[in-house]
Amino acid sequence: MFIYSMRAGTLRFFGIVCVALIGLVTLMAFVPELQPTAATESEAVESESVSFEKIRSNEDRIGFLSHFGWQVEEAPLESTTVTVPREFDKVFSSYNELQRAQGLDLSAYAGKTVERYTYTVKNYEGYEGTVYANLLIWRGRVIGGDICSADSAGFIHGLTK
Repeated sequence: MFIYSMRAGTLRFFGIVCVALIGLVTLMAFVPELQPTAATESEAVESESVSFEKIRSNEDRIGFLSHFGWQVEEAPLESTTVTVPREFDKVFSSYNELQRAQGLDLSAYAGKTVERYTYTVKNYEGYEGTVYANLLIWRGRVIGGDICSADSAGFIHGLTK
């Protein structure tokens, strides 16, 4: 025969745990921000299909840009090395915000020398001027990129259309 006794402190502990679990379940049921939506799930699947790794050749770079819907000239307009600054000034900080908005962050590569490839975009709709696609690559990984116009009063945005 076993005898088990509970103290008031033990009962209080289990009561607090039960109330916390009920509160958590209630929040998850009634707060829409905590529930995954079909749009965020499809965006996650879409972003998983684009690999930012193993981008080593010209064909890899062109294929990478085509995942975002861009058709570019076969040969890059420019291929050069650039150094990501150790300390970001105002301009580079805003450029990094553009990168962070598309899930990339250049601050981890501060002080590193990276490759920059610039391609001429052939299928930018609604704009008559010259449009470029820039890719920043470090050790075969795309760490940044943008689509921009060549005009002085032009535009710049992330890789997605």
